[in-house]
Amino acid sequence: MRTAVLGRSGIAISEVGLGCMTLPADRREAVRIIREAVDLGITLFDTADLYGQGWNEEVVGEALAPVRQRVVIATKVGNRFEPGKPGWTWDPSPAYIERAIEASLRRLRTDYIDLYQLHGGTMDDPFDDIVALMERFVEKGLIRAYGISSIRPNVIRRYLNGSNIATIMMQYSLLDRRPEEWFPEIEATGVRVIARGPVASGWLTGQKAPKPDDQYLGYGAADLARAPGVLREVAPDRTPAQAAIQFSVAPDAVCCAIPGASRMEQLRENARAGALPPLSDEQLARLREAYPAKVYTEHRPV
Repeated sequence: MRTAVLGRSGIAISEVGLGCMTLPADRREAVRIIREAVDLGITLFDTADLYGQGWNEEVVGEALAPVRQRVVIATKVGNRFEPGKPGWTWDPSPAYIERAIEASLRRLRTDYIDLYQLHGGTMDDPFDDIVALMERFVEKGLIRAYGISSIRPNVIRRYLNGSNIATIMMQYSLLDRRPEEWFPEIEATGVRVIARGPVASGWLTGQKAPKPDDQYLGYGAADLARAPGVLREVAPDRTPAQAAIQFSVAPDAVCCAIPGASRMEQLRENARAGALPPLSDEQLARLREAYPAKVYTEHRPV
């Protein structure tokens, strides 16, 4: 497994991590998948307090407790939920975040979080107060670094220019190349991108057949149906999922990808992407030509 650095934090991670949101509902199987990921060389595990209303953090904490010093745990905050009630509300207030981090630490069975991420963000948030709080968490040793999970360019630029964030989590894949417009600006600061959704909700794996009315970010069924074939043609020595994951980590601005896994064989296939030779410049160029980049149309800086 190739290694990388988690942005400005300097924390070493595996190039392919595990996005824990899609773990199976069976707790024992979920724990087994996480522990197998460790054995495969994966060291970055991403969760959020919102996932399963804390259940996901509990599973991650249980699975990783025996190897806590060998792994990097990332979680998120800001989506406030009431246990047992559906839905959530956006609450980035420092008062809520202070309560939420204590709950996350308890569920994760740890006394520190490696990467604490704001799970969204708007221009109306109390920015200065949030940053000050995150810096206090660092000083107290409750977190090692902090970041944001956002696809809003105006929010991203605000944090790039006014905070010490280490990372930005962004949806990025062959079918969603919108972040590329902002990669030079992100890279120039030393911040790095965590690529979520590298297989585009399964459309790039070849295991999902689109229906005639299926859409993904403006791509219709025909575009979705041909994508796995394009990946096979360009990189015939690996699976479409592995090629897709490697595409997502190819830019210098990206430090890692966090594909999810609901089955053991899926985990093993994804982890293998971090050990296979990277895609060549020629292969990357062919993929980019097949699916040109679009841009974000909303939340742009003024």
